[in-house]
Amino acid sequence: MNPLALSLILTTLLAGTLITMMSSHWLTAWMGLEMNMLTMIPILMKTTNPRSTEAATKYFMTQAMASMMLMMALTINLMYSGQWSITKMTNPVASNMALMALMTKLGSAPFHFWVPEVTQGVELTPGMILLTWQKLAPLSLLYQMATYTNTNLIYLSGLLSILIGGWGGLNQTQLRKILAYSSISHMGWMLIILPFNPTLTLLNLTIYIMLTLSIFMILTNTFTTSMSSLTLMWNKTPAMTIMLMTTLLSLGGLPPLSGFMPKWLMIHELTKNNSIIMPLTMAIMALLNMYFYMRLIYYSSLTILPSTNNMKMTWRFTNTKHTMTLPTLITLSNMLLPLTPMISMLE
Repeated sequence: MNPLALSLILTTLLAGTLITMMSSHWLTAWMGLEMNMLTMIPILMKTTNPRSTEAATKYFMTQAMASMMLMMALTINLMYSGQWSITKMTNPVASNMALMALMTKLGSAPFHFWVPEVTQGVELTPGMILLTWQKLAPLSLLYQMATYTNTNLIYLSGLLSILIGGWGGLNQTQLRKILAYSSISHMGWMLIILPFNPTLTLLNLTIYIMLTLSIFMILTNTFTTSMSSLTLMWNKTPAMTIMLMTTLLSLGGLPPLSGFMPKWLMIHELTKNNSIIMPLTMAIMALLNMYFYMRLIYYSSLTILPSTNNMKMTWRFTNTKHTMTLPTLITLSNMLLPLTPMISMLE
């Protein structure tokens, strides 16, 4: 892609997200979401092939449908209340429609079907942007809507997302699809805690983005996209294998790693609000995610498969790809748990 065109596309993507995040008016927020969607399509089609074209078409159709639903909700709200304020959506029909539209944009269940297909059809870098940056704008709107949304709909979508995110990833062999189902599961945790404590949603989003960025950077650095190529990581990049193992354990939420912090705080918040069954169900369903993370760790770190001699020597060749931010991200992804008391003081 032409560097000038790429810089223009990335600037527009950044501007669209920032417009939505800083807006208190529904129309400008909607415009930001549209800028975000339209600039994402050429990013998905950076490498032109039938699979990326199909993925970009699926992404466009789903996001356009969600945008139409959102505009319909805004129009209904305008007819009933005469205002465009994000924090005041008094009509329940409009509120539910807007909530479903934003859930579709986030890719949470039961509007999740496009996420694994689109992520699998594109390269690792566009997939990384899709699963991290593209969550910011819709979640910032949900954060502002948290006081008047239909909590039953949020709980249903959250529990379904955790279940489908764990269940769908069990029989996958492609790493991009596994990370897409992991994203769906994490969206469920963020949605459920949103009515109780929106700050914890932001904390979970921050840690999820750090963990996902770390994993995608490792996979991009080692040119790994499937479980079969994951088995050769140990003789290509031994250090990367250990980093991937600890980051996957953190993504699963095991103590004493950073990924345990948001799950611990969210379960604590739910039990504090006399909700016992829901966090118990969420914790049990999260074990499904932990199972396929352990499968990835087993394939990458705990097996030594037969390979040719020249493959065993590939670690001697220098890697031309340098990721300056990877050490910092790996450190943050694994060692943030001691900061938990400070975060609980900030609430």
